[in-house]
Amino acid sequence: MRALRAGSVERTQNRYGWFFVILSVLLIAAFALYPVISSFLLSFQTGKGAVYKFNGFNNFTRLFSDKVFKQALINTFIYFLFQVPVMTVLALLIANILNHPKLKFKGFFRTAIFLPCVTSLVAYSVLFKSMFSLNGLVNKLLLDLHLISAPIPWLLDAFWAKVLIILALTWRWTGYNVIFYLSALQNIDRSIYEAADIDGASKTKQFFHIVIPMLTPVILFTSVLSTIGTLQLFDESYNITGGGPGTATITLSHYIYNILFKFTPNFGYASTISYVIVFFVAIFAFIQFKVAGDRNEAN
Repeated sequence: MRALRAGSVERTQNRYGWFFVILSVLLIAAFALYPVISSFLLSFQTGKGAVYKFNGFNNFTRLFSDKVFKQALINTFIYFLFQVPVMTVLALLIANILNHPKLKFKGFFRTAIFLPCVTSLVAYSVLFKSMFSLNGLVNKLLLDLHLISAPIPWLLDAFWAKVLIILALTWRWTGYNVIFYLSALQNIDRSIYEAADIDGASKTKQFFHIVIPMLTPVILFTSVLSTIGTLQLFDESYNITGGGPGTATITLSHYIYNILFKFTPNFGYASTISYVIVFFVAIFAFIQFKVAGDRNEAN
């Protein structure tokens, strides 16, 4: 009898539970699941306006002959390969410094480091574009310090334009990772550092043998977020360099924007390129989780 009552109560609770979550489920299905499925089906279609027809894998085969797509893919990988490691290492070093117990004005430094993250994307892009122009503040400062003999064409040269975007990304997003690392560092018991000091471990050894291993889950988390953000990069390419000179700095997301809003709209081909981004995000996230998992098992 008690078992029957317990089963009845459990079924009632389940009904009430579904009643409270059904709205969220419907919203997720309407605004997340449906667009994903719809865009995937659209990647196998071609057409204009509201008239589309199935064209098999033609959109995917078109990628191999699309020079702008290849350039955008190479640019995106360059940003990823340089910016993510640099930002991660820099954030770890800054967080370790800010975590020092004898550091004064901690609140000021933490606010200053995190402030770029809440700055308007458009505002900071316009500021960087002005500062790094041919007669901008950066070139003037470098000339006054006699570090260069002629202004650097930050916006006019393909190499320096890529460097500028990497610098802009590092300036804006390093503080975001610093907050995560700093929070994790503050959860490490100070007695661990004290024991390491007694054993004669230097600060460098403590960083590599205490800080890095204990922050591995957080480093993995921020690496995955940085990977996703970099592979979806749009604002800096669009607002700072405009994808130029030519297509030297264009990214995959910027190219998708051009296909949809700048050129004759081709939603099918744009959806195909978007799934290229999804593919690489999944691959790199899997590799990062696999590497971190193997290290944890080894430890």
